[in-house]
Amino acid sequence: MIDIQTLVDHVRTYNPKCNEDLIRRAYEYGKEKHSKQRRQSGELYFTHPIEVAIILAGQKLDDDTIITALLHDTLEDTDATFKELTELFGVEIAQLIDGVTKLTNLELSSVQAKQAENFRKLLLAMSQDLRVLLVKLGDRLHNMRTIKHMKPEKQIGKARETMDIFAPLAGRMGMQWMREELEDLAFKVLNPEARNSIIRRFINLRDQSEDLIPSIIKDVRSLLSANNIEASITGREKKPYSIWRKMEEKQQSFSRLSDIYGFRIITENEDNAYRALGAVHQRWTGVPGRFKDYISAPKSNGYRSIHTTVAGRDGKLVEIQIRTREMNEVAEVGVAAHWSYRDGRRAKNQFTVDPLSWLSSLAVRIESEEDDYEEFLEHVKLEMFSDQVFCFTPKGDVIQLPR
Repeated sequence: MIDIQTLVDHVRTYNPKCNEDLIRRAYEYGKEKHSKQRRQSGELYFTHPIEVAIILAGQKLDDDTIITALLHDTLEDTDATFKELTELFGVEIAQLIDGVTKLTNLELSSVQAKQAENFRKLLLAMSQDLRVLLVKLGDRLHNMRTIKHMKPEKQIGKARETMDIFAPLAGRMGMQWMREELEDLAFKVLNPEARNSIIRRFINLRDQSEDLIPSIIKDVRSLLSANNIEASITGREKKPYSIWRKMEEKQQSFSRLSDIYGFRIITENEDNAYRALGAVHQRWTGVPGRFKDYISAPKSNGYRSIHTTVAGRDGKLVEIQIRTREMNEVAEVGVAAHWSYRDGRRAKNQFTVDPLSWLSSLAVRIESEEDDYEEFLEHVKLEMFSDQVFCFTPKGDVIQLPR
């Protein structure tokens, strides 16, 4: 089990002025409250809240969120009370823990498309403080990482719920890394044969052209250098689930898919982002209909980036995303950037979205992007109106009613 010093050291790397005493007290309190409980793996139960706290510390989140992660199961699974939590840790943390508990207590009896959509709306409508959802997403991520210890039938249910509810929510909030990991963990349970097949094909591709990604990075770096554009370039294979979705929707075999690699150019400023775009299009032919400018028209969760697809070496289609460092910070953690720290202080990022404005907006939309790794969101439309009421039917389904 991760000890308190490891957690504190992790938090102090991005927030040296963190409330170490309160974090330590929360750790000891949670450890004591869960002391007689075990996970299905046989581990002490408190290993789970600690891992959730570590996940959120990885996003450089504030003290209250880290403490909420440590205590997020105390109201539900121990004799802790809201009053006691308020007295020990303050009303804000107690309310966050209570919010996570309420989300946890919701029962899903159906994960059909319409039901899943209403449940996503319900989660957002209930979460007046989005940190509640951040903790819940961290909770789900760790549970999916350890899902092998559950009974097979329960694994299927959790994986479907993750794919239908929590992965889209992570994407909605702009946490792309978490969305991708949740998808992959769920895909591993729901369709292991397909996932393993795609992984094997990638291995074969690497054997045939193991230097493909490094060679394209080298080409792009040389191109930008020749144009006096300072930038960092990274490349990767797209995730198995993203590839499988493309195969299913386009009814194509793996060998016929073209854009299975993605590259990212990170510049120092917006002007260089557009200069990099011009250089790329001057060097390689852009694919018609495969260009999106989210810098000039950002998404509601703050996401800004240029997306383009070009015909690269040997005619292979290559997806390239171009954005600034500040834009990349928001692209990595989305709305959570509002609570994140950098260099020991609350990060000031001009592209961070105010969560209250985001929550209260009449409609939160992410448009479909059939040509990139967010393709799975194509049919996920989440709208949030202040005059919506949610209730449960006798069968436990969530339905939406006008106020």
